[in-house]
Amino acid sequence: MRTDVPSIDWKQAPKRARWWAVDANGEASWYCAPDIKPFTDFWGVDELPAPLFGFSGNWRESLTERPASR
Repeated sequence: MRTDVPSIDWKQAPKRARWWAVDANGEASWYCAPDIKPFTDFWGVDELPAPLFGFSGNWRESLTERPASR
């Protein structure tokens, strides 16, 4: 069970952002919902720079989904 859930200010997130996470390099990003590319079998996801919000836990456990009410 995670005990180090970061206090993410979702007001700072882009409107399309669905997740926030830290990578192995210690950099945080917003991740947007996948976008299916027209006329292809490919999908893509936007990854945008984000603040760390004081996160100091294990990056592998940092993925946090945007609350539904925000």
